Amino acid sequence: MLAAVCDDAGQPYPPATYTVRTGRGGLHLYYRAPRHVELRNTHGDHGGLGPLIDTRGHGGYVVAAGTEVNGRRYELLEDAPVADLPAWLVDRLTPAPLPAQEPVTLTVDTGRLSTYLATAVRAELDHVHRAPPGARNRALYGAAVALGQLVAGGALDEHQAAGWLLAAGTAAGQSEREATRTIASGFRAGARRPRQVAA
Repeated sequence: MLAAVCDDAGQPYPPATYTVRTGRGGLHLYYRAPRHVELRNTHGDHGGLGPLIDTRGHGGYVVAAGTEVNGRRYELLEDAPVADLPAWLVDRLTPAPLPAQEPVTLTVDTGRLSTYLATAVRAELDHVHRAPPGARNRALYGAAVALGQLVAGGALDEHQAAGWLLAAGTAAGQSEREATRTIASGFRAGARRPRQVAA
């Protein structure tokens, strides 16, 4: 598949590099990205190179050679030095800059909550909204953990809290799918340490 991408772009196949064969027969090719560019994870055609080609960048990980998953071993195929990622691939994988963010005011109906709870909810949502690019998912996760503790303790309605967090996450530039997954993960973590609020 990568060869087809190279052909379509009129570019040579990337140089030999450290390569691992996955348990299912795929390949992990390791390349060094320039320090001044923060490449993200991609999946197929979704901001990536094409079908069946995933990439891992900032915040991503891969399974190392020698690891066994479901009885299948990841094997070192090419023990070459990690090569530099070709410039044309750096350009293809560099995310387009986000448009300037317009100020967004979130309307949160906390009328039935105590002053303490309303303040706590607004503080968590504001934290998500103010998070800089690259830290938004972490901020949403932290807010979901905090509100998830209150949900587990019976102080907040889960559906309502999830709706507030989803609105904050998408307003900050996350996709609905990514934000929903992050919120669910945060709620699961928060549920392990419930917080109750005195009436």
